[in-house]
Amino acid sequence: MKSSRTKVMVGVLGTILLAIVALAQGPGGPRHGHDFFGGPMMGMFGDFLDLTDAQRTQIKQIFDNAKPTLAPLWQQEMQSHKAMRQLITSGNFDQAKAEAIANQASQVRAQLEVQHALLASQAYQILTADQKTKLNDFLAKREQRFQERLQRHQETSDPGQTPDQ
Repeated sequence: MKSSRTKVMVGVLGTILLAIVALAQGPGGPRHGHDFFGGPMMGMFGDFLDLTDAQRTQIKQIFDNAKPTLAPLWQQEMQSHKAMRQLITSGNFDQAKAEAIANQASQVRAQLEVQHALLASQAYQILTADQKTKLNDFLAKREQRFQERLQRHQETSDPGQTPDQ
């Protein structure tokens, strides 16, 4: 039960982070590549929450300041993915090596999650009370939809089980 709760909390924090990252990027921002701070979704939440130019600037600055901390973690994560892919495609699978790669990747992922939570918290503090309420309502609805999909998936993947089992 605790593990499921932790996963849900990490998911919620991740969602908050993505929402806040999106807040920072106003309309007309970068629309190419895989830059974490750009992309087509980035202006959506800024518009949704009616962020002021000052808020957009402050939030963008928070994330810009974090890039030097996050960049090596992203690099390590990418290297773990590459190492695992090479192991998979090598034709000589070594379970111990796979476990070592996975353990390293999970440590990096944990560090990234902590950094993301910190950034989300800092950006969240910039929002007005009304914006916080609007974002919280959005996230609550998103979490509810996620739980409903999870419940449906559990029902269809194990039809002999009842929800209490």
